[in-house]
Amino acid sequence: MKIDNSSNTLPLSPSGDGKTRVPIAKSGDTAPSTAPSSTNVNLGTASAQLLSLGGSVTNTPTVNASKVAEIKQAISEGRFQVNAGAVADSLIKSVTDLISSSQKA
Repeated sequence: MKIDNSSNTLPLSPSGDGKTRVPIAKSGDTAPSTAPSSTNVNLGTASAQLLSLGGSVTNTPTVNASKVAEIKQAISEGRFQVNAGAVADSLIKSVTDLISSSQKA
């Protein structure tokens, strides 16, 4: 009997890419007797909660139309006051965050 190391079968264990490889059956080969008939996965209650939250977020409007209408009205009537200090502080924080994130990369 000759043992040949150049077989074309793939390993049964994961090879680092997260996918399990199963050997390819050659003509005349029989199916492995240890093949699982089905696989059950239980993700728990956290997955159900995430799915529920995902549906809630999808149905929630991203813009508060009443707030937008209120600000438009205030601008048209000249009552809208811009807080220059708050705008400047937000711009400085935004630039600081961008600089620090680019230095980490």
